[in-house]
Amino acid sequence: MTAFELSDDHENFRKVVRDFAEREVAPHVAQWDRDHHLPLEIVRQMGDLGLFGLAVPEEFGGAGGDFTSLCVAIEELGRVDQSIGITLEAGVGLGINPILTYGTDEQKQTWLPDLVAGRALAGFGLTEPEAGSDAGATRTRASLDDGYWTINGAKAFITNSGTDMTSLVTVTAKTAENEISSIIVPAGTPGFVVEPPYEKLGWHISDTHGLTFEDCRVPEENLLGRRGDGFRQFLAVLDDGRIAIAALAVGLAQACLDLSVDYAKGRTTFGTPIGSRQGVAFQLSDLAVAVEAARLLTYKAAALKDAGTAPAKLKQAASIAKLYATEAAVTATRTATQVFGGNGFMEEYPVARFYRDAKILEIGEGTSEVQRMLIARGLGLPVA
Repeated sequence: MTAFELSDDHENFRKVVRDFAEREVAPHVAQWDRDHHLPLEIVRQMGDLGLFGLAVPEEFGGAGGDFTSLCVAIEELGRVDQSIGITLEAGVGLGINPILTYGTDEQKQTWLPDLVAGRALAGFGLTEPEAGSDAGATRTRASLDDGYWTINGAKAFITNSGTDMTSLVTVTAKTAENEISSIIVPAGTPGFVVEPPYEKLGWHISDTHGLTFEDCRVPEENLLGRRGDGFRQFLAVLDDGRIAIAALAVGLAQACLDLSVDYAKGRTTFGTPIGSRQGVAFQLSDLAVAVEAARLLTYKAAALKDAGTAPAKLKQAASIAKLYATEAAVTATRTATQVFGGNGFMEEYPVARFYRDAKILEIGEGTSEVQRMLIARGLGLPVA
């Protein structure tokens, strides 16, 4: 087996998640999308299936498995719906992973069991209205006094931050000049305000809010990891997240390919299937190549993660996978919509939903421009 080939166990697990997605998600997803509704029962069912704990040690209720398995699950959920896929991706990568990686034993014992079981969700408050790609421009501040952190500031576009089962949000804040730290803020803490949900282009089922903190006080022991390590922490969190987003993009691109091939076989014009025409067939051939390349890049990066590869090499692989897979996904939706013609413009067809959902893939967890910058730096180029 090469480093880029999934094991039989991974492929068998894929079948389990695919069955769940097609049975429990697919029949309802169009209505959930119209209603902008995240069904928390699905989150709990994903927890029952063990999806949140795939790469979490058994002592915290997880399966003790590998990161590749998580990517398989995200891909298969994303093949049916991107919002459900990102709910899992963010729940693990941005909710569980920071606490698992940097938390104290007490923090892990307090928060992880419910998160891993799918009884709770958590968010990661990094992005701000004036600090997106330039995360070092964080304006949220936290001051320590009498054993409490007092937090003031605002966060934007935070996934899983406002559901009825959200238990906490980890936020980055300036704790001194040129010092950024991460702090756990439990849901319901006075001064922690969840703003109304965004009206988004896509990901209608996903829970996304802005957050504000007004003299929000949490105990000193809610500091995550060492003081001043917040910037380093979120950079590492984003590297893992980029691989997972690439897996989400692969799921979308595969769905577009499958739907388009089926449609091209059945849709006839002038007495023959549209798939018999080179103008359609060649577009789908190109799409098949892109899907295969995106999947290989994604699972290569996941394998490197599982192998404990050096951070610099992993960062390069993650950025390459994220850049290629997400841009391939956006192209896939454009191709699929074109193949479907007028029907592709109608919301009753999944390709219209995928078209709306795809664009954020090129933005979240670092824009395509940021990925190109990181890749160039990995090549040794002095790009600013």
